[in-house]
Amino acid sequence: MAKEFSRATRVAEQMQRELADLLQFEVKDPRVGMITITQVEVTGDMAHAKIFYTAAKASGSIQQGLEKSAGFLRTQIAKRMLLRTVPQLHFVYDASIDNGMKMAQLIDAARATDKNQD
Repeated sequence: MAKEFSRATRVAEQMQRELADLLQFEVKDPRVGMITITQVEVTGDMAHAKIFYTAAKASGSIQQGLEKSAGFLRTQIAKRMLLRTVPQLHFVYDASIDNGMKMAQLIDAARATDKNQD
């Protein structure tokens, strides 16, 4: 039975804070720009970390910039978190915020047409 707050969960939360700081202040790649780390999932063996991010403008250049700076980010995480094994970083665009905005627009449109019919 898994603990409620497993080590992987604690490492993921700390990694999310450190990555947000690094991306804001340390990464100089202009392709990255302003992004938000929404979630980090770390495997139980600490070998891989899936980092979910969102950006104001979704583009492939952001993904390329993140993949290019993954080595630097991993090195900095190793220095800041003092882990024996630092996970490989895999960046994934999180489309849930975009989907939520589309759903909100559809609901607003449905309410508007419902009011017009009454």
